[in-house]
Amino acid sequence: MRIGTKRRLRTFARIVVAGTLLGGGYGALLNVAAYGTPNLGLPIGAISGLLLSAAIGTIEIFGTRSGPGRVVEQAPFLVTLLVKGLVYGSMIAFVNIVDPGARLLGVPVATGHLQLVSVVFSFGATWAFIFMLQISQIIGGRTFRNWVLGRYHRARVEERFFLFVDIAGSTAIAERIGPVGIHGFLNSVFLLAADPVDDHRGEIYQYVGDEIVVTWLETEGRPGARPIECFLAIETALAAAVDEFRRDFGAAPRVRGAVHVGPVMVGEVGGRKRDIVFHGDVMNTTSRLEQVARSLDRRLVVSADALCRLTGVDPSAFEDLGPQDLRGRASAMRVYALSGPPRQDGA
Repeated sequence: MRIGTKRRLRTFARIVVAGTLLGGGYGALLNVAAYGTPNLGLPIGAISGLLLSAAIGTIEIFGTRSGPGRVVEQAPFLVTLLVKGLVYGSMIAFVNIVDPGARLLGVPVATGHLQLVSVVFSFGATWAFIFMLQISQIIGGRTFRNWVLGRYHRARVEERFFLFVDIAGSTAIAERIGPVGIHGFLNSVFLLAADPVDDHRGEIYQYVGDEIVVTWLETEGRPGARPIECFLAIETALAAAVDEFRRDFGAAPRVRGAVHVGPVMVGEVGGRKRDIVFHGDVMNTTSRLEQVARSLDRRLVVSADALCRLTGVDPSAFEDLGPQDLRGRASAMRVYALSGPPRQDGA
């Protein structure tokens, strides 16, 4: 089973469990408010929560990968919010009206004001949830969570891996297909790279021109050499879409990358527009390593420090390039390059 499939199934299972628990809690509270006792509200709500979370989870995790799902996801923010809110809100309202939990347990179905309250609450809660979900997708789930929790309200030092992924030859492609074409080309590459990053528990820090900056906490990136495996998975995803790229843009994407690790200062910056940013020499060094990959025409270069911290690395897969002079650094840095052809099979 592919890494991405496992990740999506785990996410689906968490959604179903959370939905069942929330449904049970909501059902119990609703019964207490209406009758002064939870009675069968908990199991009735749990059944409704199970059905709804399974249905919505299926659409959100698997349906958004279909053609119609991608159209909705890539629509303007308000359109996505409206469509999802109507679809999910209608599903929740339908379950509240039919009340399958009550029917299964042989309990009279609620009617009147109690049912109206449930329907109104369903649409309100759904739109609020979808709004937060879409915002988190725009700024990144981890960034959104850290911002809400205030984790980086005060700057802190963290050890992090960084993977810089650059699209080789993008300047020449841009000259040939123009600004509209290169935007579509880059966006297609970025979309295909998103799943490998998620599959390997990385965090997309930012897109800079034709470059993707991915990061991991040192403890999260170390197992299974995730930064390296992430780069290989991006190569694989792009290789599988070569025919589509050649058909749509007349060019196939090729990426190169660099991996480094070190301490960075992480904190919130800005006033009206706030962001969580990384500052430190490791960022500049990774950028310089990417220039080494470009000048030596290598797929991926990795600093010696990063390579020795990663677990599960096959030493025979890397070539020792020796100490390399990096612009802006007083001393040379030992660098290794990934050898062999790009991986052709799925991860």
